[in-house]
Amino acid sequence: MTQAPEIPEATRRRHDREIVALAVPAFGALVAEPLFVMADSAIVGHLGTAQLAGLGIASALLTTAVSIFVFLAYATTAAVARRVGAGDRAGAIRQGMDGIWLALLLGTAVIAVVLPLAPGIVDLFGASTTAAPYATTYLRVSSLGIPAMLMVLAATGVLRGLQDTRTPLYVAIGGFIANGVLNVSLVYGAGLGIAGSAWGTVIAQCAMAAVYLTVVVRGARRHGASLRPDAAGIRASAQAGVPLLVRTLSLRAILMIATAVAARLGDADIAAHQIILSLWSLLAFALDAIAIAGQAIIGRYLGAADTEGARAACRRMVQWGIATGVVLGLLVVAARPLFLPLFTGDPVVKDAALPALLLVALSQPICGIVFVLDGVLMGAGDGPYLAGAMLMTLAVFVPAALLVPVVGGGLTALWAAMTLMMTVRMATLWWRSRSGRWLVTGATR
Repeated sequence: MTQAPEIPEATRRRHDREIVALAVPAFGALVAEPLFVMADSAIVGHLGTAQLAGLGIASALLTTAVSIFVFLAYATTAAVARRVGAGDRAGAIRQGMDGIWLALLLGTAVIAVVLPLAPGIVDLFGASTTAAPYATTYLRVSSLGIPAMLMVLAATGVLRGLQDTRTPLYVAIGGFIANGVLNVSLVYGAGLGIAGSAWGTVIAQCAMAAVYLTVVVRGARRHGASLRPDAAGIRASAQAGVPLLVRTLSLRAILMIATAVAARLGDADIAAHQIILSLWSLLAFALDAIAIAGQAIIGRYLGAADTEGARAACRRMVQWGIATGVVLGLLVVAARPLFLPLFTGDPVVKDAALPALLLVALSQPICGIVFVLDGVLMGAGDGPYLAGAMLMTLAVFVPAALLVPVVGGGLTALWAAMTLMMTVRMATLWWRSRSGRWLVTGATR
């Protein structure tokens, strides 16, 4: 962020109201998503260990596949918000429809790959002979819902770009309830077993996609926007998503490498790592909610050619990110005596987790800055820079993480490497935000 006068009190309050109005519902929607898997696990778990193991493998594969395409939400949010800022609401919805059509095409391609290759994919991930058939069944059935899942991502981006995060919250809550009811009914009532759980999730995701499409179609008719697929628009959506895909894959690689290194440290360390990683991911939801608000707000300001408004909003959101990070860090420190016993009674695991947990707490203000600036630059459509910055961060993290088993230090050293990774991300994002090069105005970037 470039140097600028202090934000007036009235402006600061307006930014605060906007951030809260967008971030709080976004947080609820983000938390609702992983509850799908938790509900499925709770229901399938009563069928038997092999079924639960199969679900664990298949759901991990599905979650990874869908998370790779999260750019559908991010890129669509930024593009739609710019059009809104420029006063072109019909163009904004048209842009959003291009993202939804792209999601449908990608989802269809994924089905074409997963259906015939499901047994081989499951075997590749080391499923046991007892769990593999259940994992294959769940993966094949659930893959039929991937187009709907990706359309939900893109449509969520449309509504976020339109400055609406309440509707995605309501849809996520409705989808979670429907998923639970359908799972119980099909798994036990209809006696379909693990296949019933998969079908319940597919039906719930399709229903969510249908609700989103209804909302978007109504908006398109209201503003006279075309709903037909446009090859040039779909191609532009894909091109905007490629850098964000590179960013996401780099981040996934970092998390996978960290888990692989933890596994080499021993059973206690990998167990402690999984506990800490689950907490780290939960904390990320709160910070990501502010980032989502940043995507929508910054895109709108730049679409309206209001660079001063974008700078002021960026500064205020960074302040929010730091403050939220401090609060989350303090909560982690205060709750650690209660948190660890929820996951393990093994004193060795607790001893391995405690120092690393403190590192996570101390790094939360850094994470707050990273998430916020990540969202700001996404909202600005600065995907190529984000991709390059994440590749550089990956290049720094890999040797640091791989040295951990060599030099010692255990899990604490590994999470020090994770903290280094977040610090490098903060430095690259902070430099970009201060340079002002992301302040590109107009209805399109």
